[in-house]
Amino acid sequence: MKGWHRSPQVHQVTDARPSLSEDIGRRERNYLIKMGIRLICLVLAFTVPAPMPVKILLFAGAIFLPYVAVIGANAPRPTPPAGSDMAEPGQNEIPRHRREIGS
Repeated sequence: MKGWHRSPQVHQVTDARPSLSEDIGRRERNYLIKMGIRLICLVLAFTVPAPMPVKILLFAGAIFLPYVAVIGANAPRPTPPAGSDMAEPGQNEIPRHRREIGS
């Protein structure tokens, strides 16, 4: 019967993981944003005449945000879903060790 053959697997660009340089840039931006918020918390805690619970909250933000920022910056890259990166046997593809050329 004609038409009962298996269609080839098509990979889309949106299936690809971001490059290493894009991932590092995203991590750096997130880290800098969190550290900026920490600086604002610290400045406000010393300069704004606020009730003690508000000052404690600002100091807590200044103390714990560096930990959150570092953990977020050092988090491993998300792994693709199982089987989404597998090629069919005999399919021409870029070798695994050369996937991020130019990054």
